[in-house]
Amino acid sequence: MFHVFEARSANQVWRKIANRLARKGAEQASRAGGTRELMRAAIGITDPRQRWIVARTPALNPAFAIAEAVWIVAGRNDSAFLNYFNRSLPDFAGSGTTYHGAYGHRIRQHLAFDQLERAFQILRRAPESRQVVLQIWDGQADMPHASGQPRAADIPCNVLTLLKVRAGRLELTEIVRSNDVFRGLPYNIVQFTTLQEVLAGWLGVEVGHYAQLSDSLHVYDRDVKNIEEVNSERLLRNTDSLCLPKRESDRAIRTLAESIEAIIDSDASAGVVMRAFERARLPLPYSNLLRVLCADGLRRRGEAELAAGMMRNCTNPGLRQVWSRWTDRVSVRKGDRRRVGRIAASG
Repeated sequence: MFHVFEARSANQVWRKIANRLARKGAEQASRAGGTRELMRAAIGITDPRQRWIVARTPALNPAFAIAEAVWIVAGRNDSAFLNYFNRSLPDFAGSGTTYHGAYGHRIRQHLAFDQLERAFQILRRAPESRQVVLQIWDGQADMPHASGQPRAADIPCNVLTLLKVRAGRLELTEIVRSNDVFRGLPYNIVQFTTLQEVLAGWLGVEVGHYAQLSDSLHVYDRDVKNIEEVNSERLLRNTDSLCLPKRESDRAIRTLAESIEAIIDSDASAGVVMRAFERARLPLPYSNLLRVLCADGLRRRGEAELAAGMMRNCTNPGLRQVWSRWTDRVSVRKGDRRRVGRIAASG
């Protein structure tokens, strides 16, 4: 009944899933096309800090993944914050000024109270509790119309987050109703392991295991070729810890969000992006995240050398690796053989 995939890192577990679905899976039609599907997939990652997936080809977009994680922790739902880093996102999630199913907004604002803040208060005082659940799915807002038509283009795929402190570690289980292995899963893992790590820092505990139950784990027929072409490059370690006491963490997330607003401003020059980085004065792990965001802003402004220089000073080999793979991808796509990512990764 359950398909089980476990590994130390997200990269290892994704490779196992991709290999399984590339071989076979139940055929299933959907409104977006045919799929190969595994029902009731259980995914386990023993070291959630190793959240980056380099096996996926084409490479994932690390700046978008980081921006989305900040967007979630900050409790936002504004679409412009993400659309800058992923111009095709409105094709999947709708073209409004906000996103209907925004995870962070659902967790921190949608129910008229901040679920993440409440979870922190409960687990700080009663770490043995089994009653801490973050609710993302809202039946009234998300259940399809009686005709079967969706309520919105952006219906949450992740529906519940279960949190427990055990043996001094924060354990997180994510419940997912529908999970696209190629397009969604690599980003979902970054999102919710980041949330797990941030909350562990607030509580002053270690990061435990990350578990995910995907009721429908699938790949669209059009993307099967992408999971068949698994990259065998060795994963470099993510050496940073995002665990900070709550006051420092709140400041860091707020500063990252403010810096992103400067980066996505269409009127901002490359100099403005550089100054946004200089003004931030973040702890090193968060400064490394901001380097990726600023480098992508500089790249999009045609400043390839400034982008490479920004990443040369990133001290996290894991982030340099995913940035390198991403810029190799976009350089090839644009016919630009300068490969600015390789310049940054060699620093």
